Amino acid sequence: MDVPFIEGRSGFSLPAIGLGTYSLDGIDGTNAVIEAVRAGYRLLDSAFNYENEGAVGAAVRRSGLPRHELIVTSKLPGRHHHFDDALTTIEESVMRMGLDHIDLYLIHWPNPLEDHYVEAWSALIEARNRGLVHHIGVSNFLPEHLERLRGETGELPVVNQIELHPYFSQVDALAYHREHGIITESWSPLGRGSDLLANPIIASVAAEHGITPAQAILAWHVSLGSIPIPKSKSLERQRQNLTIFDVSLTADNVDQIGTLARADGRLADQDPSVYQEF
Repeated sequence: MDVPFIEGRSGFSLPAIGLGTYSLDGIDGTNAVIEAVRAGYRLLDSAFNYENEGAVGAAVRRSGLPRHELIVTSKLPGRHHHFDDALTTIEESVMRMGLDHIDLYLIHWPNPLEDHYVEAWSALIEARNRGLVHHIGVSNFLPEHLERLRGETGELPVVNQIELHPYFSQVDALAYHREHGIITESWSPLGRGSDLLANPIIASVAAEHGITPAQAILAWHVSLGSIPIPKSKSLERQRQNLTIFDVSLTADNVDQIGTLARADGRLADQDPSVYQEF
């Protein structure tokens, strides 16, 4: 199945949906990722802290697809933000995956209380210059963090992966990203662990289009121009998620879903201005 691409700054582009791989590990995880790739996924999202870079890399190697057709992502953990530690960790990520490079590497969280994220960003720039990774970005960064990266290094990330779902719609972050050509990726796009999939408004929109609540939510992400990264081990759900590009939500549908946003909409107590992830 053909998946459209979303373009950011300087012609950099990504598939408009990705596969989250958290907890997809071991042989079963590798097989689930292979099935997803064969179903049509081309953007794979992993992280050093997911402890599954080996499983994802094995899936890439065994998928049968040419390497250049897949965009593999990993992320730097907070405990390795110091420059030398960050470079070594990125080297380890590449070796764990068994690939000659990683396509997109992100800083997982800014950890502002530790305040080494600019140093970590400089290490990602160096890793890109050395060919270990091809593109660099961040995850869970607020506009104030992004402005500091630009001010101290002269470079903004190509991607910011943030918590984004109808209960937490991130209007200001999306506006900042659009203004600066940063591609937005959405983690937990289906509101993991919440009652979002059972929400009556979501159910109504889904019924109107003859689709599942999950498909309605993912189509909402597409309408915002963000890239959802849903995780699923089920091949059936993986395939269902890829069909969202056949769905055209109306402006009223998008507005209806937008009314679900809450001031306290985060799924957990993970405010990037104070949250520390190691």
